[in-house]
Amino acid sequence: MSEPERHGGARTGRRAKGGAGHEPGRRAGSAGLWQVAALGAVAMALAALLGEGQLSVFILLGLAAIVTVGVSLLMGYAGQVSLGQAAFYAVGGYTAALLGVHGRPPLLGLVAAPLAAAAFAVVIGVPLLRLRGHHLAFATLATQLILLSLAGEIDALGGSIGLQGVPRLSAGPVELAGDRGYAFLTWAALIVVLLVTRNVIESRAGRGLRALATSEVAAESAGVPVGRYKLAVFTLSAAFAGLAGGVYAFYVGYVAPGSFPVLLSIEYVVMAVVGGLGTLWGPLAGATAVTLLVQVLNNVGTMEGMPDYAPSVLSYAVYSVLLIAVVLFLPGGLVPAVRDRLRRPPAARPAAAPAGDVTGPAGRAPESRHEAPR
Repeated sequence: MSEPERHGGARTGRRAKGGAGHEPGRRAGSAGLWQVAALGAVAMALAALLGEGQLSVFILLGLAAIVTVGVSLLMGYAGQVSLGQAAFYAVGGYTAALLGVHGRPPLLGLVAAPLAAAAFAVVIGVPLLRLRGHHLAFATLATQLILLSLAGEIDALGGSIGLQGVPRLSAGPVELAGDRGYAFLTWAALIVVLLVTRNVIESRAGRGLRALATSEVAAESAGVPVGRYKLAVFTLSAAFAGLAGGVYAFYVGYVAPGSFPVLLSIEYVVMAVVGGLGTLWGPLAGATAVTLLVQVLNNVGTMEGMPDYAPSVLSYAVYSVLLIAVVLFLPGGLVPAVRDRLRRPPAARPAAAPAGDVTGPAGRAPESRHEAPR
């Protein structure tokens, strides 16, 4: 093959994969928007049709997905590992609960929850984001432990008992009194979070984040403001968690240090990894898989004759088994594996040789293992 043909073939292959110019990027962005809109329609339909016993799981699934979107954005796109995302979930929950029990408008508490979590992320992010890898992971985990210890000692936050009697979320005369209203609210919040994340991913900042995840040194040499981008994505993921925490506080009606255990942060990381880090739909897929599986195991663990510690043991087991299985068999996660499977063309299968035919390709007998090399 001549040199121009080889280069032309390479260019054609790149166009087939990534598309010509910027048009496929625009089409992909439009497709992503339609997918989010379709998810919103399906979620609203489920919120209207599910029974009362299923709505609580549906709400908790949506809240977990909101936090996991932030984890995936932080770890998958920016390459920053966090094992303390439930700390921001707790900050949002305590902020909304504190304002609610002191007579402030509940809607104000819901708005303040992500803002307080983002502000807390800025305060701790400036020193913590100087760390990398497992040092950053353990530092965020330590932050959650310190925060929960302080919350259990501060009387204004209810101490170890927590804040009780958080009012229902309301806006003027409209009050969310039942699970169905919170289901609509939770999944509407998830749609907003997905739209914000999609816009960040497809922006210039999103390209800078991907470069940062590959190599901070290379990204900085290319003009990416590494420190500012790391703090920005850390703050945005914290705001998502704070929003989910605010909805959770109004839905449950109380918050306490025990509402935000360390296992919760591990659960969000497992959800993000199982679904697929660095993807828009991975957090939702991972949250759905883990939440439903844990719910089934909880039902099994609470059956008659099972010990009291069975639900927690089964939860730990499912996290470890899922994580190991994904790392071994689906290293990219569920969404990338399904996407690659759908995009992969069907492999051409060789025709089966007739029975007794020992000839190889082109009718030539197969070479003996001891045949002299040509």
